[in-house]
Amino acid sequence: MSWWIVGFAAAGAVVVVVAALLLGILWQARRIRALARAAAGTVGEIDANTRSVWRLAKINRTAGALLDGATAIERNAAAIRAAVAHDGAGEDAA
Repeated sequence: MSWWIVGFAAAGAVVVVVAALLLGILWQARRIRALARAAAGTVGEIDANTRSVWRLAKINRTAGALLDGATAIERNAAAIRAAVAHDGAGEDAA
């Protein structure tokens, strides 16, 4: 009969250890959840603060395209001016 008592005591000790580990796991899970919420809030702030940087990159691309267009217009105007000047020089000689 004394072996039964030893067995029950060992089983009780195992149950207490498992319960303590489970409580520790639950505590850590709650802590991780709280930290994840704080991190999600920080990520939201970072996202809001860096949106202007991405907008600036888009503005720079648009400005580059406008500059390319203006450069093309300037080249075309110079070609037209040269053509008009050339035609005008021929009329003066005649």
